[in-house]
Amino acid sequence: MFKNKSKNGKNNICGEKIAELRMNMIPKTSQRQLADKLLLMGIDVDKNAIQRIESGKRFVTDIEIIAFCRVFHITPNELFNIK
Repeated sequence: MFKNKSKNGKNNICGEKIAELRMNMIPKTSQRQLADKLLLMGIDVDKNAIQRIESGKRFVTDIEIIAFCRVFHITPNELFNIK
């Protein structure tokens, strides 16, 4: 059976970049604070989901990807390290 995982076995390829961007935000932003920012945009993702996304244990929807990009003021290409 085919499994939707990246080559490293993770369920997404942007989680590590999301964690990096979050930790580099000024002021420093916790997973809970990031979840709160997403909630203000109408995206219901809790702190635990952020943790699972960042560790690669959870898939990320296209709607969530766009919301992350808006929070971090980047493009999807930047999120996926596409040049």
